[in-house]
Amino acid sequence: MFVNTPPPGRQHFARYDSLDEKAKSGLFSKIIDGMPASTMFSKFKGGSANIPQNPWDTNPICQQFEIGKQSASAGPEMVWKIHDAMKKSDGRECSVFLFEKKIAEKLHKPRRKETVTELLRASIKQLERSRHPKMLTVIHPVEECADTLAFATEPVYASLANILAYQEVGTIGPVAGPPSTGASQPSHPPIITRPYHAKEYNFLDIEFKYGLLQLTEALTYLHYTGHMIHRNICPASIFVTKKGTWKLGGLEYIERVNETDVANSITCQPWSSRISKMAQPNLDFTAPETQTQSTCSIMSDMFSMGMVICAIFNRGRPLIQANNSSSSYVKQLDTLETAVHNILPRIPVPLQEATTRLLSKDPTARPTSQLLQLIKYFIDPGVNALKFLDVINMKDPTQKAHFYKITLREALPYIPRKLWWQHIWPSLSNEMKSAEVLAAVLQPVLAIVQDATHQEYETIILPALRGVLSAPKSIQATVTLLENLHIVLEKSVTEEMRLDILPLLFTSFDSNTIQVQGAALVAIANVHEIIDEASLRVTVLPKIKAVYEKNALDSKIVGNVMTCIERILDKLDRQQVLDDILPLLADVRLTEPDLVLRIVNVYRKLLSDRKYGLSIQVMATHIMPSLMPQTVNPALNLEQYLVLHEVLQEMLDQIDRHQRNKLKLDNLSIPSPERHRPLRHQYSQDNMHVPPFNIPNLRIDQRKTSSAEDMARKNSTGSGMLGGWWFGSPSSPDSNFLRVANAFPNRRLSDNTLMTPKIRIAPSCASSPGGTPGGGLPTRRHSSIGPQERRGSAINLSPPTTYGFTTRLGTGSSLSVPSSTSGFVGGSMPNTSSSVPFLLTSSMQSIRSRRTSACMSSGPFGSGSGSILQQLGSGMNGNGGVYWIIDC
Repeated sequence: MFVNTPPPGRQHFARYDSLDEKAKSGLFSKIIDGMPASTMFSKFKGGSANIPQNPWDTNPICQQFEIGKQSASAGPEMVWKIHDAMKKSDGRECSVFLFEKKIAEKLHKPRRKETVTELLRASIKQLERSRHPKMLTVIHPVEECADTLAFATEPVYASLANILAYQEVGTIGPVAGPPSTGASQPSHPPIITRPYHAKEYNFLDIEFKYGLLQLTEALTYLHYTGHMIHRNICPASIFVTKKGTWKLGGLEYIERVNETDVANSITCQPWSSRISKMAQPNLDFTAPETQTQSTCSIMSDMFSMGMVICAIFNRGRPLIQANNSSSSYVKQLDTLETAVHNILPRIPVPLQEATTRLLSKDPTARPTSQLLQLIKYFIDPGVNALKFLDVINMKDPTQKAHFYKITLREALPYIPRKLWWQHIWPSLSNEMKSAEVLAAVLQPVLAIVQDATHQEYETIILPALRGVLSAPKSIQATVTLLENLHIVLEKSVTEEMRLDILPLLFTSFDSNTIQVQGAALVAIANVHEIIDEASLRVTVLPKIKAVYEKNALDSKIVGNVMTCIERILDKLDRQQVLDDILPLLADVRLTEPDLVLRIVNVYRKLLSDRKYGLSIQVMATHIMPSLMPQTVNPALNLEQYLVLHEVLQEMLDQIDRHQRNKLKLDNLSIPSPERHRPLRHQYSQDNMHVPPFNIPNLRIDQRKTSSAEDMARKNSTGSGMLGGWWFGSPSSPDSNFLRVANAFPNRRLSDNTLMTPKIRIAPSCASSPGGTPGGGLPTRRHSSIGPQERRGSAINLSPPTTYGFTTRLGTGSSLSVPSSTSGFVGGSMPNTSSSVPFLLTSSMQSIRSRRTSACMSSGPFGSGSGSILQQLGSGMNGNGGVYWIIDC
């Protein structure tokens, strides 16, 4: 029995309190009067100097750490006060855990006070020995003085109990959905004030997923490597670091298990009201077998894990709220199954089955920590990346490089931006100081830069990136930075770009490494719009030419040079294009299809605007001769060939337009009438009058004849009037080539319409093909006329009947020639399938419409029927073409 007796000295204060005000004043005056002033002030001064301002001032840990304000609390009954701190030696951020021994004085029994202190001291030492990424990391061992215990850890944001307390208090009152627990609820919920150190924190789904996985891995380490049972898995033993990771601590009540069979149960102490609650595990999360059978095993920790899962998804409220009463615990344990059933809808579906099994009263039905890690709920690319990032310091450089370059880069879209800055960036910024993996680390860094806001870039990323830009780097790191320089420049302001980034770009051209030079060319192609024109003309273009001259045989470098030139053409003046660009393009050896295509793209851009000064002479004498052989390059695919053909066609079209215009101007400068003589028939307005038997200025010169004509010439006398008229003189210089010059001075433009000749066969031509023995002239149409088009003609194209003709057929044409053999009467000129040439005179229809009566006079070759045929000449070119000259 405890007697509430006042401590020594309290009786004197009771007497003083019983005095009236006058007596108190007199007593105080006597004390003051009897004490010298120096003594009085020295006592006041000495007393104030001996009183520490902070509880930790007397602890030796203050010599190595700057301790700030309290930020959280943890441990049994939240006895650990967590303070933000900084290590004095290196400025490293950390947290200091502080336990004030006076907190245990309310236990009144010195033995109990020492028991709590011993438990806490032992837990720190055990935590220090438990080196695992999922266990809370101790960076300074426990320091003790008469008033406090203290130790330092990695930076801690809060305990899970602090965060859940904020959520629990924030939802006081009726809760929608299923009831939180199976226990009976009071009719009037108590008014609960939020704890002073309750911390607001909104978890993301991936944080719950990854946090629970971390706890499971920590339990796997304790159970199967450390051979220990934690016995106090609860929110007060779980810590959320400032990186966002969940760490397990609170090793005050661990129990050792058999190393050969860790699944065996051991005897343990159940929760009892006779022992201070500071010295016992949290009853609300204790396994049933521990409380009812005084046994525990590694499966007891798995039950506690299930209770933590339910508290997390139940807004911080545990399913059992025993309020430190063992009898209340037993009562609520009977309704646990119903409470679990009610809470399941709030738990993610992939986690529901595991939670139900974890909270089974039968320990053998619960999954082990090793099995729990394999459930579908934890299979997530973002979780896997975060999991590897936590143990990155334990990996070798090769594994780190692969993770940063591939795994993390691909997983970033699955990780919320909140975790980028909270969990990922601290690791990346630390690794950027290592030149060994800098090239790989830059891959996810640049991906984050691309999606970061300008404020995030300036406040978080730029300080770390500025050191990378100015420090020596490996070749691969420089290449990576240059190839992605446009991402950095988009976020940078002008001054930063000039001072930090552009010098790196310009000096890269002077590197002796071909990889760096190629990356610099790629960077110019990407950032040319950001660089001012003066820098491009004065600095960049000469450096590009220098790189080309050094690596003219490297097709990849030359291709990058062509890409740069294509991008910066708009900012170059005309003289630079003529003096620098065109000679460089002409010097390139076209070896690969990709290189051909890049050069063609440069030429296409030069063709697009006259400001570049690409002349017709340069196209005709330099560019097209170099590109034409590539049209038969078998390495070109269809798309590449079409691009090449399009550019060549454009060049040819420009040359054609230029030459046509030039020749027209030259033609206009010829003196008249010679200038109009060749085309006089195109401008004639009057019908011409042709003498009956003489075609003025008609000259028929010999040309290369066909086989049919040669045969006819051999069989002809060569001296007859018709033969000489038909074939011309064999001694003429241009034999059998028809030329009409200044023949029709009065011809109109409308008479130039080319009409297909129609042939009527005279009555004397009955023996000829198509002839008719009857009266009238049957109509024969030329082979080039459609089958439905027939036109009449009053012209007799038959030779004079007094001469004998034989019909000989040549390839592609029909030709009537004079024959030396007599006996044949009549004849005709067969049709030809060849096209009528441009040398034809006005159409037969025009002549017939205008001069029908004037053409009926008889002539020397007439047959008495008034034939209007004056001359008929035909010849065959080398390809079988037939030329007709018909005049009336």
